[in-house]
Amino acid sequence: MLKGYLKVRDACPVCGEALHHHRADDGPAYLTILFVGHLMAPVMHWSYVTFRPEPLVLFTIIAVGCVSLSLFLLPRLKGAMVAFQWAKRMHGFGGTT
Repeated sequence: MLKGYLKVRDACPVCGEALHHHRADDGPAYLTILFVGHLMAPVMHWSYVTFRPEPLVLFTIIAVGCVSLSLFLLPRLKGAMVAFQWAKRMHGFGGTT
């Protein structure tokens, strides 16, 4: 469904379903921030309480974890949002707008 990192194809290469009218907009970014924040905050708390690392070390590890997790989740959540719109026949996917 995706061409490149975040670009949605105009049509599905397998079935020909038109995908150009999806309206994902900023939804995947908000969901990514929500998921990464809720996953990394307990990790940060646990690692600080258990190991008491230096602040710069903790920042570096958490920053790398947040960026990596964000880059991993963003295209998957965008695909999920477009798939949700298709399943609910939203924004032109059902034949009527």
